[in-house]
Amino acid sequence: MSLLFEPYQLRSVTFPNRIWVAPMCQYSAASEGTATGVPNDWHFAHLAARATGGAGLVMTEATAVSAVGRISPQDLGIWNDQQADAFTRITSFIGSQGAVPAIQLAHAGRKASTAQPWNGGGPVGPDDGGWQPVGPSPVPFSDGFPTPHELTVDEIAEMVAQFRTAAARALAAGFRVAEVHGAHGYLVHQFLSPVSNRRTDDYGGSFDNRIRLALEITDAVRSVWPEELPVLFRVSATDWLADGAGPAWTADETVELARRLKQHGVDLIDTSSGGNVAGVSIPLEPGYQVPFASRIRDEAGIPAGAVGLITEPVQAEKIIADGEADVILLARELLRDPYWPLHAARELGGEIRVPEQYARAF
Repeated sequence: MSLLFEPYQLRSVTFPNRIWVAPMCQYSAASEGTATGVPNDWHFAHLAARATGGAGLVMTEATAVSAVGRISPQDLGIWNDQQADAFTRITSFIGSQGAVPAIQLAHAGRKASTAQPWNGGGPVGPDDGGWQPVGPSPVPFSDGFPTPHELTVDEIAEMVAQFRTAAARALAAGFRVAEVHGAHGYLVHQFLSPVSNRRTDDYGGSFDNRIRLALEITDAVRSVWPEELPVLFRVSATDWLADGAGPAWTADETVELARRLKQHGVDLIDTSSGGNVAGVSIPLEPGYQVPFASRIRDEAGIPAGAVGLITEPVQAEKIIADGEADVILLARELLRDPYWPLHAARELGGEIRVPEQYARAF
């Protein structure tokens, strides 16, 4: 039996296999009017295809907890009931295919209000439907990006409450797994990293202060998320800042954060890297982020997911077999091939559910 296709359990939820769909922004929601941030037919087709393709967990893109938390004006949101109601069709279908529906709750912080990638990805100003981004400190992401508004302590508390309310809406919409987005240079990561966090209050400076927001958001989500359902946390394990280039978020700090998150009710660390420093050199190669997941799993004693340039079934199987990660999250490979799990099962001899309508092809 292929280990990749063995069921995996977190709390009361059993995932049919260890191939999970990573969050992938589609930048395809309406950006104005009553349909702002509401999932539409594109989002249904995108997520439904991965469910019929055999993935064990299907996760939404980064879904904003407030309007100013969107990466782009076309991002999904879950800050109102209309958005939450529209997700129910998606979660119901994912579940009907034997997969587990998951949502990533997110706030883009200083990297908010940007154009769709195919439109350049640059900042979108208020005159063009954008807004002023916010962040831990008035430090822009890069040249040409606006200086974010520095969040006050009261505004931080309000934002934590927005994560709590969004999680409650997600639960009502039928999601069974919630993930806090703490990676890729978005708001939570901005607080974690001294590159972007220059605060001198209780949310900046020391390691304990910089992780305070991550723990408060985790507690807020867990307070409304049922005890029997899992909460995940996505982290960037390193800023990839070169030695001597200044203080940055490191893999050692990631391991310690993972230990703390476990104590606060997180069940698995979704392990990525980078995104908070523009122009850094990242040593891209197959499985380049797997060692970070392995460290978290071994040193923090919490399950970890591996993601990043994992493209071949044998490669994914070996990561699980070697004990480097508990699950594999695929992103671009599943854009290229929504039925990758079915093809991998054939190659590895794993068992997987094939939709009855497609069974004659397998």
